[in-house]
Amino acid sequence: MVAKRKAKPVKPAEPDVTPETLKQFFHDMLLIRRFEERAGQLYGMGLIGGFCHLYIGQEAVVVGMQAALTEGDTIVTSYRDHGHMLACGMDPKGVMAELAGRRDGYSHGKGGSMHMFSREKNFFGGHGIVGAQVPIGTGLGFAHHYRDDGFISVTYLGDGAINQGQVYESFNMASLWKLPVVYVIENNRYGMGTSVDRASARTDLYHRGTAYGIPGEQVDGMDVVAVHHAGIAAAEHVRSGEGPIILEMLTYRYRGHSMSDPAKYRTRDEVNRVRSEHDPIDHLRQRLIDGGVATEAALREVEKKVRDIVAEAAQFAQDCPEPDADELWTDVLAEA
Repeated sequence: MVAKRKAKPVKPAEPDVTPETLKQFFHDMLLIRRFEERAGQLYGMGLIGGFCHLYIGQEAVVVGMQAALTEGDTIVTSYRDHGHMLACGMDPKGVMAELAGRRDGYSHGKGGSMHMFSREKNFFGGHGIVGAQVPIGTGLGFAHHYRDDGFISVTYLGDGAINQGQVYESFNMASLWKLPVVYVIENNRYGMGTSVDRASARTDLYHRGTAYGIPGEQVDGMDVVAVHHAGIAAAEHVRSGEGPIILEMLTYRYRGHSMSDPAKYRTRDEVNRVRSEHDPIDHLRQRLIDGGVATEAALREVEKKVRDIVAEAAQFAQDCPEPDADELWTDVLAEA
């Protein structure tokens, strides 16, 4: 059961983050959640088509990790990617417009939920094929290594991708060449509709790099501060030339695998228990109040600002025109 999963801390003790950083974490996680909730509503209204995989429940992972990086580090992930886009600074209006297939979206309305990119923010996708982003992220690490630019690649993948063969080919190459790659396994317990307990012989996935000499740590992915500390340590490890590292984030998604998934493979009680006992935003909210960092009134003001941002993004997406027909012929081939 979910309650029995215990994370191994990266370090027994860490210096606390600043009050301003904690408040920023709260804002960023709340933005992702409210954005995803509105995306789900627009999907139900028929304004977003195709596939749509929501990140609700997992916000602490990407917010904590991205805050541990430096400008110039690269990011790649799977199709559950809206939270990663927002956490690396992509404009919510451009992201929502892309979800709606509109001209002003990040991929000009042609990529949709799973295939949008931002070279400006060093975000290299969203990828629709399970595990396909891992070789790409490893290649980004090779580029950093080859250029000796001091930057690192952060490659996110899920527990459903961890048994793919290309993942282990990537692990081998990254370790062989000591590439600066942090592999972040977002273990939300379910790969599509199959529990990790039924799909993996070992469910503590941070061991998966052992055969290749890659160290791994297990982290409470519902605690943004724990994620942030682990991310700082991992980034320092790979940036110093020690080669890749694996961080397994124990997290949980509240919604189905995608918008078409009724999630009948788990009980409502299980979801409600995790949400009531381990919600990353509620946990941080209480920490802010108990520590005297913020008042209830101040946090309500943050909530209002976030809702305004999301409402503006949703309206922007609906007002944007669809791509012109000749967009079918653009961005197909690269000029060599």
